[in-house]
Amino acid sequence: MKKTILFLITAVVVHQSLLAAKKNTPVWTSLEAKDIPSSVKVQGEYLGATKGGTKLGAQVIALGGGKYHTVLLPGGLPGAGWDGKNKILLDGVSSDDGILLHPTDGKGKGYLQDDPSKFSATRKNPPEGNRPFSGVISNTGVFQGKTDEGKSFELRRLIRKSPTLDAKPPKGAKVLFDGTSKDAFQGGRLDEKTKFLNTDGRDIRTTDKFSNYQMHVEFMLPYRPDARGQGRGNSGFYQVDQYEVQILDSFGLEGLDNECGGVYKKANSLVNMCLPPLQWQTYDVEFTNAVADAAGKKTKNARMTLRHNGVIIHDDLEINGKTGGSRREPEGTPGQIRFQGHGNPVQFRNIWVVVK
Repeated sequence: MKKTILFLITAVVVHQSLLAAKKNTPVWTSLEAKDIPSSVKVQGEYLGATKGGTKLGAQVIALGGGKYHTVLLPGGLPGAGWDGKNKILLDGVSSDDGILLHPTDGKGKGYLQDDPSKFSATRKNPPEGNRPFSGVISNTGVFQGKTDEGKSFELRRLIRKSPTLDAKPPKGAKVLFDGTSKDAFQGGRLDEKTKFLNTDGRDIRTTDKFSNYQMHVEFMLPYRPDARGQGRGNSGFYQVDQYEVQILDSFGLEGLDNECGGVYKKANSLVNMCLPPLQWQTYDVEFTNAVADAAGKKTKNARMTLRHNGVIIHDDLEINGKTGGSRREPEGTPGQIRFQGHGNPVQFRNIWVVVK
């Protein structure tokens, strides 16, 4: 009995230690940070083709400790050529020669597992279209490899930018944040050096309430390679403080309802357009609030069209109810725009709204 009790106590202590380690994973908010790991220059998007001319895209995810997971995408990158169906997975590890990548057959893998050797960027293992490719990423950012048929391919790292990045507010728009003042918000911190609006892990709300609008938001996620899932730069973009569009480092993943761009517990993204952390990203939303009658009974659901980095990921989506953590007032009433902190240092800039 004493041995059993001792085992249980030890198991609890170990479990709590693992949770603490996971919660306190290193975090970086700028590429200029002196102690930022070199993995940040490896993680990212790559584009190229096989020797036969077949276009290939790749998303390389850093998992901490010199470990990586790569998703090869036939046709190109998400929103830019990928066939939307097939994926090829490779696991990678740092070496003196670069990042050595070998094929994964899916055995023992699980979606977003903490252990890099068990991590998978797809729920289905192996995913549709998976084949035994291999390769190496050099220290200069060149990804060279071979297909299962022995064809060579070469991909080069690139940094995609949203076509709506730095979008100017149209005539009649209300500028909520341009780096000069945070007077339009409750909470948050204006960084005097960068001129960005920071959550510092706490919620930010607009001082005004809105109902029907078009809105532009630019955000940057922190770099947390050792974290997984909801611990990786978690935040949220709440429409009228009732409907959450997730903000999260979901680079290279499925694009689920609890990942970047998803309407929390309501709708997956049509395509996962999340860029790597520490790159500026955009949300452009057209939102129509729910409608209620004089007695407060909802007669129409809220609707939303959302572009993530310029690509439509929700097309006139009908939202059939509030998401978790929303304000208590009934649907159909005006509400604030909220940027959730959720314990993560997410940064924002260039925020404006056109009321309709």
